[in-house]
Amino acid sequence: MTSDSQSESGGVVSSTALLGPPRVVCRFSCGAASAVATKLAIAKYGTVEIYYNNPGSEHADNVRFINDCEKWFGQKVNILKSEKYSNVDEVFEARRFLVSNRGAPCTSEMKRIPGDSVWTWGCVEIYGYTVEEKHRVAKWRENNFEKTIECPLIDKELTKADCFGMLARAGIELPAMYRLGFRNNNCIGCVKARDNLDYWKRVHLHFPEVFARRAKQERDFKIAINRRTRNGVRAEIYLDEIEPGEPKGADPQISCGLFCMAEHEALEHGSNTVYPTKPKVSE
Repeated sequence: MTSDSQSESGGVVSSTALLGPPRVVCRFSCGAASAVATKLAIAKYGTVEIYYNNPGSEHADNVRFINDCEKWFGQKVNILKSEKYSNVDEVFEARRFLVSNRGAPCTSEMKRIPGDSVWTWGCVEIYGYTVEEKHRVAKWRENNFEKTIECPLIDKELTKADCFGMLARAGIELPAMYRLGFRNNNCIGCVKARDNLDYWKRVHLHFPEVFARRAKQERDFKIAINRRTRNGVRAEIYLDEIEPGEPKGADPQISCGLFCMAEHEALEHGSNTVYPTKPKVSE
């Protein structure tokens, strides 16, 4: 059985044509990947709805990044916020909880609930998953079968480094968190950065007041964010037990090779130019 119908001229009219173009919702996170994914969605669909879930605990430079991206998009970024909480610390204090292997309460309160408020049946959601994150998309689709999502970065086999390069070519400075060496532009002191002592050393280095607040919350709630293995034994380690020192993780590499250059040119000057498919790397 098909939902297509017969037109007056005898041709077949698809259900898409009858219903019109889909409502397209871009999930913009203030990260480099979601910015490029949004730009690609605009190139494909024209007018889209762009939403940023503001958890109230991200770097202040995100305001500048949003403004820069709005100019690049030629469209407004709509800001969503929780109706109950102003920032993630309010969530932690209300729940007396930080994180476990099942996730963190801030994700639900500050992102999922506000984000679901603009979701409707049949809309197409655009996510900034990169080609390195194909496994995450498969799991997400399995757990959210009622939703329709598109991941243009995966479709075009673009990496996070490619996205950094495309933003650089567009003249958009990366968000401050990337420039400070963080791999993602998440909340400062993100509790989902579990078992990553270098991340927390970097937080301590650049945001000592946030580090001190997380350390106090750990002790107050009797929850350690991190674990480490020593002599074959895995055990919890509280933030105030982490040895001081410089983080070892390298700053993100900004790449701008053939394929991110090609995508940038297509976005800026029209998508009629056909570029070669990104080659597969043989195993």
